[in-house]
Amino acid sequence: MIIKKLTSIRKKSSETRVGLNVLMKPKKLQPGDCVATVSPSWGGAGEPELRWRYEQGVKRLEETFGLKVIPMPNSLKGGDYLYKNPQARAEDLMMAFKDKRIKAIIANIGGEDSIRLLPYIDFDVIRDNPKIFMGYSDVTIPHLFCHKAGISSFYGPAILTDFAENVEMDPYTIEMVNRTLFSTEAIGEIQPANEWTSERLLWLEENKDRRRAMVKNSGYEVLQGSGVAHGRLIGGCIEVLEFAKGTELWPEKKYWENSILFFETSEEKPDPSLIRYWLRNYAAQGILQKAKGIIFGKPQDEKYYEEYKEEIKTVMKEYDLEDLPILYNLNFGHTEPKFILPYGAMAEINCEKRTFAILESGVD
Repeated sequence: MIIKKLTSIRKKSSETRVGLNVLMKPKKLQPGDCVATVSPSWGGAGEPELRWRYEQGVKRLEETFGLKVIPMPNSLKGGDYLYKNPQARAEDLMMAFKDKRIKAIIANIGGEDSIRLLPYIDFDVIRDNPKIFMGYSDVTIPHLFCHKAGISSFYGPAILTDFAENVEMDPYTIEMVNRTLFSTEAIGEIQPANEWTSERLLWLEENKDRRRAMVKNSGYEVLQGSGVAHGRLIGGCIEVLEFAKGTELWPEKKYWENSILFFETSEEKPDPSLIRYWLRNYAAQGILQKAKGIIFGKPQDEKYYEEYKEEIKTVMKEYDLEDLPILYNLNFGHTEPKFILPYGAMAEINCEKRTFAILESGVD
């Protein structure tokens, strides 16, 4: 894959500026570093029938990236225990941030109730110990923990999905991990994956040597807008963001100014009408009006692919936002392989070239 390096606009500061605020960039990873695995949402990594999957993901971290893995004490206690004990999940997260040995924290998988960790989060602990935190889906909520604490985190791969991919990790995902977490160079232009998959193979150990079926990718699609847009990245799984609205986690208005919003939908494949309702709320808050552009992830299985597009364009027309640049069908979120989005990083949508780029490094 040809990688366009945008070193001329590399940001040398360890801070990512958002309006008048600052998101601090964590230090980059190096081979030999220790990383923690956590289960802030669902405790599936600790279920006996899925333990092999967790161990396969850990093996990839060790062999592909040269990292040392430390599971947090409660993270492998299983789904039932962690559901009943959200404070235990929060304790793991706090412990991982406080532990000086640990340079990065990676979520095992998403779920549906990480919002229940909120009463147990010490934002000063996160603020005083900036380090890489990565995951997607319901992990959107812990990303907002980091955002409130003032550090940039990474919307990207999880242990049980991408790192534990059958047979081997996808080269596209490996490249994106290396470019985003191990390098202080500008991340640069992110090309579409050549192929994608959302095939639901049961996580049975007898399937571990069976590759999922890949489908040719059609690439990015410009839904509307023209020219080039620049903005700071903020967003997540659009369903999960609904949990945060009206709470102390919801970013202040200034954080939405001059932003590039990123949204994606989960494996629940929400009805297209919900996309309309949710986007209307963003417009009612004035968030869409503050944004410089929006990127949307590939819908899982490409179900509602066309229907989502129509709902998006409907809301833009309702609010006279038909000139807002919108790029669709990007490889992040609930699709494999995927790239990584650092919160607060300056990004670019080029409607004429139909490209997306991250114009600075994700790490210091």
